[in-house]
Amino acid sequence: MTEPIDSDVDLRVPAQRGEPALPVLGAIALGGGLGALARYGLTVALPTPAGHFPLATFVTNVSGCLLIGVLMVLVTEAWTAHRLVRPFLGVGVLGGYTTYSTYAVEIHGLLRPGTVGVAFLYLAGTLVCALFAVLAGVRVTRWIVT
Repeated sequence: MTEPIDSDVDLRVPAQRGEPALPVLGAIALGGGLGALARYGLTVALPTPAGHFPLATFVTNVSGCLLIGVLMVLVTEAWTAHRLVRPFLGVGVLGGYTTYSTYAVEIHGLLRPGTVGVAFLYLAGTLVCALFAVLAGVRVTRWIVT
């Protein structure tokens, strides 16, 4: 028997092997739409002039990492969550909210004479801050719920 992709699925339980995908896909799609709207709202609220540090995408990705840390502690250690909570919030909302593609395009756009330093600051700053945000989300949430 192979290992499940989702740790919430026990492949030894027949009912979990044959679960219809439509509710999960619907939850992900709905969450993704909501997350994308939230990201769009941040880009409108924090516009970035050409050649400047892309604050909206930075805030979006770092806050999304913080929230995934919080969510994973809540759904794996604190709550008995409905089976659609993780796909809706984790994959859908936070997947639609955060953006690797925009991050990559913005770095590429900053790799021009005069803005290379901004590109590397953005590249490294996002990676470091995002990882620390996940760690902070996990640790603070564990501290609160225990």
